[in-house]
Amino acid sequence: MTSIDKGDPADPAPLKLGDKATGMVPYYVRFKVTNTGSTDLSFASLTQVKGTLPDGSEASEVMLIGTFDKCPHPSFPKGFTNGQSITSCVLALAPTATKVAGAEYWGEPYTLGKGVNWK
Repeated sequence: MTSIDKGDPADPAPLKLGDKATGMVPYYVRFKVTNTGSTDLSFASLTQVKGTLPDGSEASEVMLIGTFDKCPHPSFPKGFTNGQSITSCVLALAPTATKVAGAEYWGEPYTLGKGVNWK
């Protein structure tokens, strides 16, 4: 994880989230991924990152399909082999009374709630 940036409550308006965004503040969880293995991960994507609240519970997740300039989340490029890196972002929502304070990676070999956590 490289940063967690607080957004403006109006930021998600183009995503048309409706009531899901009411009373919520967007946070942009930014991270860098480096391929350290021998597998070519071309065109893969990393979707197993979630924002977490100060008590460790899960922030509301927003699955981004297409582009959202405030939180780019590209697929890994062609030739994503050993030593290649990419930066990405996931969008998380938190109630106005709290904040997104960390992130969890819960992909293989981990499970949700028992992954690698950053604060």
